[in-house]
Formats: sequence, C-alpha cells, structure tokens
Amino acid sequence: SSHQSRLSTYHLFTRTSMRVLARHAFRRSNLAGSCARAFSAYPHAVVLPKDSNQALGIGQYAIDFINGKYGETVDDKVWERIEMFHTDSVMCGVSALAMKTNAPTVLRNEALTYKDSNGATVFGSGEKVSPEKAVVANASAVREWDSNGTVFGYNPSIPGHTAGEFGHNDFYPVVVAAAQVTGSIDGKKALRAMIASDEIRGRLAEVFSLKSYKIDHVVHGAIASAAVYGALLGATPEQIESAIGMAVAHYIPFRAIRAGRDLSDSKGSSAAISTEAAVLSMRRAM
Repeated sequence: SSHQSRLSTYHLFTRTSMRVLARHAFRRSNLAGSCARAFSAYPHAVVLPKDSNQALGIGQYAIDFINGKYGETVDDKVWERIEMFHTDSVMCGVSALAMKTNAPTVLRNEALTYKDSNGATVFGSGEKVSPEKAVVANASAVREWDSNGTVFGYNPSIPGHTAGEFGHNDFYPVVVAAAQVTGSIDGKKALRAMIASDEIRGRLAEVFSLKSYKIDHVVHGAIASAAVYGALLGATPEQIESAIGMAVAHYIPFRAIRAGRDLSDSKGSSAAISTEAAVLSMRRAM
C-alpha cells in the first residue's frame, strides 16, 4: 500500500498519499501544513508512514486500542452511540430471521451444522458453532433489511479524506463471537472493540474508494474484522498482518454483486461472506 496513516485513540486516520490521491495532495507545503494542523487536535495519534507495513500497523493499533494503551480517551457520546448502533443491528438481525428471510436463514442453518464447543452462537440458539460460521450467519441477518447504520467516508476537515466510500456497521458479530470464544471479554471491552472496528473501516473509507476499482466496499470491514478479532483473541501484530494479507490477497469481492436487474440474495450478505473469510484467515494465521 502507498497510504500514509495516522491512528488516534478513537480516530484511525489514513493520510493519503495513496496512489490515486497523492498526486492531488501532499505535493504542496500549504496542504501538508493544513494536514498537520488538522491532526494536532489528536495528541495520541499514531502515524503509519506511507512506506511502512500498514497491515502490521493496523494490527498493532487494534491491539493497543482495545487493550487500553491510550487510556480513557473516548468521548461519552461515542460510547453511547456504539451501544445504540449495536442494539440497532441486533434488532435488525433478529427481525430478519423472524420473518424467515432467505440468505440469513440459509446461512444460519448452515452454521448450525458446524458444531464447535469452543465457538460462538447464532441468533436464537445457544448451541456453539465455528466462529466464522456464527459471524457469517449473524452479519447476514443484521444487513438483510439494509436498515442498520451507514458511514460515508467524507471528512473534508482532513486533507485527502474525501474518497467517499461507504460502509455499514454489519461487523459487530465479529466482536460478539470473539467474546464467546474467549469467555473473558466484558461488555466495556467488547464495545471498545466495536469502536475500533468502526474507526478502522471508517478511516479506510475516507481515503480509498474501492468502488472506483469495481471492488465491493465491504473489504474495508473485512480488514477491520480480521484486526479486531485477532486483537481480542491475543494474536500478535504479525499474525494480524498475515490474516489481513490473506483476506486481501484471496478474498476480494467484485462490486458486480450489486449491479444489474437480477441480483442474488448474496448481495445483502456480501459483508458477511467477506467477514467470514477474514475471521477464517485470522484463525489460520494464529
């Protein structure tokens, strides 16, 4: 990657000298200066230089943030909002299953055939299954109505953060699955991990427009999911780097899933399926 990134205690900023954006950005000293001023409000920012291994940097950031390295720096309104977003996503998912919608039902039934006493649960069942299968089933249900939260990657207060990619908070089941697998993650840490997931994918959405390359926007969430799942399970930064590498190298969905008159039900499960692959990649890396 040719990004240059800054990660704050509750903002992950990917500072663009991405190939597509760099030619418009940091050439000019006045723009670089305005960027420095924009970041000065975040004293705990972590810089991921454009020539660094940013998969490794994202992994380290996820570990540090989730484990409280930066202290209690998250605003009360952020805690309130993440709890609201998570509750909303659960209600969306449960209602989709109650109405027997197709893809969530298929994926839930599939998940229940992958028994794993050390795994996680799907909505409406106490039976443990493989964590990636619980994630794909639950995330699919969350997204089915297309009614849970959306982020639009446009933050003009920071130079280069106007790529305009979007995404949805379909990824909280990753955190719940990790909590169930470990049995040692309390609610506060789980919410912190959800914030970390949203921040990683949110900053990526601001600096890299996947749709411009005919790639589905869910890839940002898959990267965040690999990092957060690994951090919660005690992975090293190098293991998270490996998982992100596998997810990006082997599991890139085309935006064609959303195009045309006749769309498959898997369109609504694109985030879920990508995240299934991300969690599996993280397990494989560990």
